[in-house]
Amino acid sequence: MYSKSISELGAGLRAGEYSSIELTRLFLDRIGRYDGELNCFITLASAQAMAAAENADRLIRHGDAGPLAGIPIAHKDIFCTDGLRTSCGSKMLDSFIAPYDATVVSRLNAAGAVMLGKTNMDEFAMGSSNETSYYGAVRNPWDLNLVPGGSSGGSAAAVAARLCVAATGTDTGGSIRQPAALCGITGLKPTYGRVSRYGMIAFASSLDQGGVLTRSAADAAVMLQAMAGFDPRDSTSARESVPDYSAHLDAALAGLKIGLPKEYFDQGLDPEVARSIELAVTEYRQLGAEVMEISLPNSGLAVATYYVVAPAECSSNLSRFDGVRFGYRCDQPRDLEDLYKRSRGEGFGAEVKRRILIGTYALSAGYYDAYYLKAQQIRQLISEDFKKAFEKVDVIMGPTSPSTAFALGEKAGDPVTMYLSDIYTIAANLAGLPGISIPVRPVAGRPVGLQIIGNYFQEAQLLNIAHRFQQESDWHLALPTGY
Repeated sequence: MYSKSISELGAGLRAGEYSSIELTRLFLDRIGRYDGELNCFITLASAQAMAAAENADRLIRHGDAGPLAGIPIAHKDIFCTDGLRTSCGSKMLDSFIAPYDATVVSRLNAAGAVMLGKTNMDEFAMGSSNETSYYGAVRNPWDLNLVPGGSSGGSAAAVAARLCVAATGTDTGGSIRQPAALCGITGLKPTYGRVSRYGMIAFASSLDQGGVLTRSAADAAVMLQAMAGFDPRDSTSARESVPDYSAHLDAALAGLKIGLPKEYFDQGLDPEVARSIELAVTEYRQLGAEVMEISLPNSGLAVATYYVVAPAECSSNLSRFDGVRFGYRCDQPRDLEDLYKRSRGEGFGAEVKRRILIGTYALSAGYYDAYYLKAQQIRQLISEDFKKAFEKVDVIMGPTSPSTAFALGEKAGDPVTMYLSDIYTIAANLAGLPGISIPVRPVAGRPVGLQIIGNYFQEAQLLNIAHRFQQESDWHLALPTGY
């Protein structure tokens, strides 16, 4: 049962072939069996999960159940969950018990989904490999010596190893799409504002966006349906109507115009990864799509722009963690200044400190215009590039990551090299566009992701395009050996 889709599991639940309690026990048993080596979960919610499963079974018996009722899922540990630890992968919040649910959590609860627990992540979502977590690195189920990608690596690895049916994630610079690519699953980052950020602990407020990690585009459509929509508690939430994401998954692709940015196929891209992307594009041609080369001339500036904007916003957002109100507090501070310094120095990890320092410097009075203001101007140029491209094409395709998963520790000592792991994903966050990564032909047994970027609020189109490819291929069905 653990390899079935959301719709297949839902059909079995409604037909009485098994109960949600049985399904939940199955996944909890799989977590107990495999998570010791993978380290996907920070906190398990076994008691809460069984209670939710019992309630879902009651709804199903009464005919009141939606497509997610009784389906076991997991939440990235950046979403607040009432009465359960929400750590953000940090020592700073190791003891923090959230007093409320994030909107994403409450909406999935209302849809009847069963939360198994909270997944491991790079500390405060800062990282591309899931090695910065206070709780240790997550391992890639395809090869335990490889990273799963980050920062939503725990969610991605859990879905890939079938420790849950689906999981939530957040994407600030590629943190859903990149781990999805490295773990061989589907990862969807919606348009900025499509999914509420209320209760999602902030890293970089103008970039963060909640999304989903699933086995397939069809599963992602079901998850997004429950999560999307306006939330008055989030000032950045978009007042856009939410379409039926599953209704047009099978629509034909004849006449679809696909743009391939020449900047995405440069010397930094692994040749075999490029070959896998080319084969996927050929499949789209056979499905009736028209493919043309386009240019995103400012895309080469995306990484530099991001690493001014994101640290600046993180410097501001993380200033609240001072040892006074909640979170980690140092022992026996001498005075208020010592409390601040030691609480933050002991509570934050090295990567978080690095970004806070960069961001504080960029926002300082003498450098604001030279760095932060200039970065925001370049961000606008990157957005304009996309707008011009979408005048010619419907979607933009390319690699999700420049390489397959790399070895644990390989890039840990070189932050700049690590930052380049997100070179193809960051621009979509700077522009606020939706993007999806789907598995294509692997390279040497390691998964490869195809990224599809759409125009604003065109998630339904992205899901349709991804689903049609998955109807013609089976890369998304592959299960890592041993799981």
